[in-house]
Amino acid sequence: KQQRAQFFRVRQRDELIARNIQNFVHPPIVENIQSSFYNELMFVHLRLHTEFSIVDSTCRIDDVVEAAAEDQQPALAITDLSNLFGAIKFYKAARSKGVQPILGAEIFLEGLGVDPLALSRVMVLVQSSQGYLNLSELLARAWTQNMVKTNAVVKLAWLQELSEGLILLSGAQAGPVGQALVQGDASRAAEIALQLASIFTHRFYLEIQRAGRPEDNAHVVAAVKLASRLSLPVVATHPVQFLKEDDYESHEARVCISEGEILGNQRRVRKFTRDQYFKSSAEMQALFADVPSALANSVEIAKRCNLSLVLGKPQLPNYPTPITDGKPMPIEDYFRLLSV
Repeated sequence: KQQRAQFFRVRQRDELIARNIQNFVHPPIVENIQSSFYNELMFVHLRLHTEFSIVDSTCRIDDVVEAAAEDQQPALAITDLSNLFGAIKFYKAARSKGVQPILGAEIFLEGLGVDPLALSRVMVLVQSSQGYLNLSELLARAWTQNMVKTNAVVKLAWLQELSEGLILLSGAQAGPVGQALVQGDASRAAEIALQLASIFTHRFYLEIQRAGRPEDNAHVVAAVKLASRLSLPVVATHPVQFLKEDDYESHEARVCISEGEILGNQRRVRKFTRDQYFKSSAEMQALFADVPSALANSVEIAKRCNLSLVLGKPQLPNYPTPITDGKPMPIEDYFRLLSV
């Protein structure tokens, strides 16, 4: 009872602070204040598509933030596919509810596996301001320099160059490690896992999921064995695509609109299950009771993410100016020179 009362006092304090610092740099108050509330019974959703993943999600940002706050989840991540369009809206909404916002994205990746052009999907989470800039740059390059059909694809070399301030999750079955495990190629899975772990030193996690798909349990067993053999951490995530279990049909309708399919077509390939709703911490604890470290690592990752954004102020690029007397010319002098 004391812990719950303290939790709500901190939430009220966060709401007050959020209303009064819109024009200033947001200090990292959420992680510092709420760190004492993390415990072994908590879970943090690190994989969630929002309304900004137009083709496959019906989750509205305000609704999922409210759901996390009601379940007393200390943090929440959004990881839309190849975009950060909802980042600012989510950042402000989460802080106003006393929930630590974690920004990230699910990305298409090439350059791993037998075929270097084969695509897989991994998840990138932002740890710091530099990580936010690096993820923004990765997505910008993917959309402008490496479109594969309709997908913006990140090259492995870019990921190596811009890995600072980022945490990488393996992508479960859709990732390069998971694909190899599902195919029964444990040696290739180990090779890829070690390669990614070398790029993201102490920032790479093998991701496991149980979302009602036939291959889920086999992948969990194989991934846990691989993690034990390679001394790599595992983390449990849940691929959230809609808010409540009853939203499954409306979500399927949205998917059909995106794919040009008919909802009543019995032969239609169904990519999602009824389990992909926003589960409570208690539901996730029950789902992964046999892998408690995977649950604990969701909280540990949240603790490692600490992003502060400057809001309410113009963000202008730092334009390079000519060098005079060994120093860059002041921007005012340069503009004066150009105007003559």
